[in-house]
Amino acid sequence: MNFKKIYFLLFFLSISISYAQDSLEVKNLNDKLSKADLVEGENYVVDTIIDGKTIYKNKIGIVPKISELDSLRDHELAMEIDAKWFEELYNNTLYDTIYKTVSDLDYKTIDYPELSTDTLKARLARLNARTPFNVEYNPSLESVIKNFLKNRRGYFERIMGLSSFYFPMFEREMDAYNIPLEMKYLAIVESALNPRAKSRVGATGLWQFMYATGKQYGLDVSSYVDERSDPIKSTTTAAVYLSKLYEIFGDWDLALAAYNSGPGNVSKAIRRSGGYENYWNIRHNLPRETAGYVPAFLATMYIFEYAKEHGFVSEKPMFYAFETDTIRVKQMITLDQVAEATDLTIEELQFLNPSYKLDIIPVVENKNYYLRLPRTSIGTFVTNESTIYTSAKAELDAREKQLPQFSAMSSKLTYRVKSGDNLGYIARKYSVRVSDIKRWNGLRSNNISIGQRLSLYPRNPVATQETNSTPKPVTTTTSSGQNIYTVKSGDSLWSISQKFPGVSIQNLRDWNDISGSNLKPGMKLKISKG
Repeated sequence: MNFKKIYFLLFFLSISISYAQDSLEVKNLNDKLSKADLVEGENYVVDTIIDGKTIYKNKIGIVPKISELDSLRDHELAMEIDAKWFEELYNNTLYDTIYKTVSDLDYKTIDYPELSTDTLKARLARLNARTPFNVEYNPSLESVIKNFLKNRRGYFERIMGLSSFYFPMFEREMDAYNIPLEMKYLAIVESALNPRAKSRVGATGLWQFMYATGKQYGLDVSSYVDERSDPIKSTTTAAVYLSKLYEIFGDWDLALAAYNSGPGNVSKAIRRSGGYENYWNIRHNLPRETAGYVPAFLATMYIFEYAKEHGFVSEKPMFYAFETDTIRVKQMITLDQVAEATDLTIEELQFLNPSYKLDIIPVVENKNYYLRLPRTSIGTFVTNESTIYTSAKAELDAREKQLPQFSAMSSKLTYRVKSGDNLGYIARKYSVRVSDIKRWNGLRSNNISIGQRLSLYPRNPVATQETNSTPKPVTTTTSSGQNIYTVKSGDSLWSISQKFPGVSIQNLRDWNDISGSNLKPGMKLKISKG
């Protein structure tokens, strides 16, 4: 028996077990009727209990025994869906990626007088006319839209800023696979446009693929690289996956539901609803998180399409997509080394290159890895490519000869993470590299927590201690207790935030009512909330 036959055997077995588990929730009709024999349905109710036996009935009377039925027929469309689904050897594990807020939607009436029901109906009708999704008014969708408008304005303005970078990439890949361009909004529901987002079960990236699914579709996942976090490659994979789901269901709403909960759950919902094929007609038979999934998607689409009418002001993105380009890496290099060569910050490079888990771009035979840079930095890098690679290789070779575990123990420092810390700040403070800190401590991501202890090996511990005694940047204090910093030439929100531990860029924006990133020398910035 070859591998494919074994796979199908196991797959059908898992489906059978799943259906058997569903039926165990229903009690016996009588001694001769087993739990697995009872056809499950919401219209069955308890009629009476005789001698401890539960008798069920529906609208037309007592439920018959399975053996008494002349024939049992499955729903033809659902059978076709299953047949197509069984032909696809891809993993049904994308169901656990939706935000908790989506699964907890209660669809209560939201008081939001700025948007009347009539206006919403008219706008949804216009939106429905220009998209293949079923954007039809219903009270549940109205509740979600008004909930988002009322309670998540700041969130959406930040996401709109990020979309200026990601959406052009998404649209190009979607168009190549004949996917509706509005599908780009799915990445917002899945990951909030965070390429390094990871669910509690390990689904990763903008489109939240599980490890097995990513590998099966050709995404490289290794100790150095996770292409589930690559904006272009993961979007290509999502487009392929969604196109297959559409081939199965012939409906984009159902394809969305299947992306979240798996095609098997959608075909079950079609059966349990009596053969309905419209998402809104089977929604009550879908898992709770999937029931909120499509409304959240449609609400997000509405807010983006009518952002101007609702007065949304998009945050300025760190980069626009057209401002960046890629070059193929010819030799192993770290993002720290690229930062030194281009005068970019490590955080900017991490944003542009999220798929490199340890901030190291490897060179592997028969594989191509790319570095994304602002166009203004591409020329500098290419012009000095030979020099940059030579210096990088010399530094990496030198590091290889003396790993931390073999160096003198007196050079080791233990650092305890404080509020406001990040790896970039700690690396600059101790004159080491972010990639070193991650390697020394076995970190696979940039996430650190308050109180966490990090092992550090500064190249010059004495000099580091002297650096730590450098006085804090000068500020003035107002009568209300607020600290005020005067902007100097060359300052940025990022550089200022690094001078004051515990202060983030967003803090500076909020405290000083700044929407963009432009600063002028002499500006007075509040450094505390006051």
